[in-house]
Amino acid sequence: MERLLARYAAVRKHTLALAEPLSDEDCGAQSMPDASPIKWHLAHTTWFFETFILERMERDFAPFHPAFRILFNSYYNGIGEKHPRAQRGLLTRPAMAQVRAYRADVDARIARLIDSAPSAELDMLLTLGLQHEQQHQELMLTDVKHLLAQSLLRPAYMDIPLPAAAPVAPLAWIAFDGGLTEIGHNGGGFSFDNELPRHKQYVAPFALASRLVTNGEYLDFINAGGYFNAALWLAEGWDWARTQNLKAPIYWFQDEQGAWQEFTLHGPQPLDLNRPVTHISLFEADAYAHWAGARLPTEFEWEYAGTLAPLETGSLHPSGAGAGAGLQQMFGHCWQWTSSSYAAYPGFAAAEGALGEYNGKFMLNQYVLRGSSSATPEGHARASYRNFFPAGARWQFSGIRLAR
Repeated sequence: MERLLARYAAVRKHTLALAEPLSDEDCGAQSMPDASPIKWHLAHTTWFFETFILERMERDFAPFHPAFRILFNSYYNGIGEKHPRAQRGLLTRPAMAQVRAYRADVDARIARLIDSAPSAELDMLLTLGLQHEQQHQELMLTDVKHLLAQSLLRPAYMDIPLPAAAPVAPLAWIAFDGGLTEIGHNGGGFSFDNELPRHKQYVAPFALASRLVTNGEYLDFINAGGYFNAALWLAEGWDWARTQNLKAPIYWFQDEQGAWQEFTLHGPQPLDLNRPVTHISLFEADAYAHWAGARLPTEFEWEYAGTLAPLETGSLHPSGAGAGAGLQQMFGHCWQWTSSSYAAYPGFAAAEGALGEYNGKFMLNQYVLRGSSSATPEGHARASYRNFFPAGARWQFSGIRLAR
């Protein structure tokens, strides 16, 4: 339990560190219904430990504040009422100071519980809570990036230089024999319920691109009229792109001289043609793949190959592949869209109670992304991890891996 307590303290400390560069005003704002204020993330991750551990296991439990049970519930219908997601930015109270006090109170109580009543159930719930908090650490970076991008000041989250990437090697194709393989978490270490059960899957012979699609390659797609060629797009994607009059990825813009720039967590930067294109929707990724004479991989193809790739940890922005050879950038750069709908594996069973709402109820109208991104916390990635978003989502750090 000492090991777990140390990990608990480290993860919780890192969450606060992510908020450190931000003002209280930054932390309270919500830029769109699909994002949440940083203050809400800080409180919700604490609510998770209070609700699913302290309320269940602490002797003489009393909530830090009764209203927090509603204010910081995300989507757990089994817990009760929820504050509307799109109105989280209206919560000027509690103030940041009270949210920090809430975190400190729950942290102290969790530490006492670990010391006084260790158990296998507590270990399991703490581990789930920490994995959940790491998910929110990535969400904090994606949400604050979207928030800061709304200002004409285009402020940097972290005002440190972003060096130019080295030139990339030409894209190569890595062939895989395929065959009958096992898909899903192999039982070593933590996994979410949607990675289970491990099961057999036939994968036909295929090839994956050696690296992610770069900004330069995607710019070629734009210059070739890719956003205005209906033949490249899924029907729903074409309607989506035309309704919003899209011409480029979400954080790209042109300066007064017409040169392309990209808004990053480092602030605005000249578009680096050697870094991977990121913040791409499934619709855009699929259209690009058709234009390039390829396709997106299935999630089973990706996992078949991903088990052979090294885990990488990113920084605040995806790095270039450079002149390396072999299968690169599977982890630590961009989440990679697959053509697979997010659905249950054969034999999937959600956990009982409110915790069973964690993944299963979202298995509709979503697509699977694999890998990890530059915003994914260290130690959180694995080949069996199944991320998922609607086809039109583009605010997450998602890129393009081609297949054929």
